[in-house]
Amino acid sequence: MSEYIAPVRDMQFVLKELAGLEQVAQLPGYEEATPDLVDAVLEEAAKFAEGILSPLNWPGDQEGARWHEKAVTMPAGFKEAYKLFADSGWTALAAETEWGGQGLPKLVSAAVSEMWKAANHSFSLCPLLTAGAIEALVLTGSEELKAIYLEKMVSGQWTGTMNLTEPSAGSDLAAVRTRAEPQADGSYLIFGQKIFITYGEHDMAENIIHLVLARTPTAPEGVKGISLFVVPKFLVNDDGSLGARNDAYCVSIEHKLGIHASPTAIMAFGDHSGAIGYLVGEENRGLEYMFIMMNAARFGVGLEGVAVCERAYQRARDYARDRIQCTDIGVRGGPKVPIIQHPDVRRMLMTMKSHAEAARALAYVVAAAHDAAIRHPDATTRQRNQAFVDLMIPVVKGWSTESGVTMASIGVQVHGGMGYVEETGAAQHLRDAQISTIYEGTTGIQANDLIGRKMAREGGATLKTVIAAIRALDAELAASTGAHLAAIRRRLSAAVDALAVAGDWLVANYGRDVRAASAGAVPFLKLLGIVAGGWQMARAALIARANIDAGDSDPFYPAKIITARFYADHVLSAAAGLASSVTEGAEGVMALPEDMF
Repeated sequence: MSEYIAPVRDMQFVLKELAGLEQVAQLPGYEEATPDLVDAVLEEAAKFAEGILSPLNWPGDQEGARWHEKAVTMPAGFKEAYKLFADSGWTALAAETEWGGQGLPKLVSAAVSEMWKAANHSFSLCPLLTAGAIEALVLTGSEELKAIYLEKMVSGQWTGTMNLTEPSAGSDLAAVRTRAEPQADGSYLIFGQKIFITYGEHDMAENIIHLVLARTPTAPEGVKGISLFVVPKFLVNDDGSLGARNDAYCVSIEHKLGIHASPTAIMAFGDHSGAIGYLVGEENRGLEYMFIMMNAARFGVGLEGVAVCERAYQRARDYARDRIQCTDIGVRGGPKVPIIQHPDVRRMLMTMKSHAEAARALAYVVAAAHDAAIRHPDATTRQRNQAFVDLMIPVVKGWSTESGVTMASIGVQVHGGMGYVEETGAAQHLRDAQISTIYEGTTGIQANDLIGRKMAREGGATLKTVIAAIRALDAELAASTGAHLAAIRRRLSAAVDALAVAGDWLVANYGRDVRAASAGAVPFLKLLGIVAGGWQMARAALIARANIDAGDSDPFYPAKIITARFYADHVLSAAAGLASSVTEGAEGVMALPEDMF
């Protein structure tokens, strides 16, 4: 069984050539993110991912997290790996220096996070949730809460969780019924049950800081009546040491399709005397605050899609190189050859490779825009970048994770029958990938957010800006040499035209027939994803061509052009069909009466 090898060369290319690392490093507070430093960070992260996390992935899946008497024991090696992870400073990579973080840009932490997710999906979920909790407290917590919790969360000594949904709520957070009763000392007693809490209980850190949505006695109904509370597993004494065990317990963990080494907890708050919690920010603004965590997590989950595209590709590629079967097609009586020589296997591998590279490029470009939206000194530039990030977050999350599931499935197909056997590892990627399309809102939820809040509300203005940027490449592509660039130009032009037609249709029809628009939401999300990915692949091909023309003999560049050409021919070519589904497909979605299902 092959181990993960971090694609550092492609990461470096995307960071520097597509996402603009040099420009990000000029933003206030990011001056230390020089190319040399970032290269060193990537190299060290690759060593950790390849040498520590990847070898734990398959055995961790086989052993799984184990629950016993309200406690969870992690698979062998996870506790030690987490301690080394925290001691090495990886939990602090992107956190504010004020709280002990290293303050590196999101662009850099995105590349490093992809490594963790590709090497060991289950392990990576713990720092993902902690990072989201840290961001929520930094932006909305009181100075007292920050002083108590942030430094130890940033150091990895304590971890964090996000407690949203309940058995009767699902994605409908208006139905949350966990209650918070105010106490004389300013604290609250929390009573209720939360489900699907990733790393809600484990033995890797000494304390777990739960961020919990609940209602106070005077709260209005619906989402406007939700508040956010810090509920620690262990209370914290005035001197910062751990105090009494709080009344917050894991009463079970879920038995899941995948990510077996990641404990998904059912949490009971207040089954005895009440769990002590502390209000974050103001009452009844909890959902607003939780969306800070949720948006950070949505981007992080999108990186899970990127990661599984890469990991499933690597495993399938390595198997295809070693598996000897059949003679080369069109050759009679010849020797049997590795299956990587067969055209259809090559097509599948190129599909996986091109999706991994396109999804990575898009995610990193969005990460760089996030950095500019936060740190750029010009307000107009910040606003423009934030609008781009807001538009693309549901795409990074939805399209990348859907691609991850498809690429993991193709990886099983490359293995043939051996892909269905657990010992090859291919099946684990498919099982693990499926949850990423559901985490932090299903693909349908992401798509409805995209066409409603992110497009219809502003009349499609940001989408039109993106389309204009894609069309601006046409002249550069036309001026480039070679048949590959000409084909990419042709396919990208047709795809962006299809995107514009579908986008205009959604904006025009959302207000007059929201059901028809919603019927095309997921096809549109996929359309925007593949076109935005094609945009980045076209940019990459142009840069690669320029380097070749300048005399650079690095084989990375012709490989990038060929991969971009494949993506144009086999992925961008689907744009017209998706656009048709958006503009003409609603009737068939809603026409059948319910009793006919």
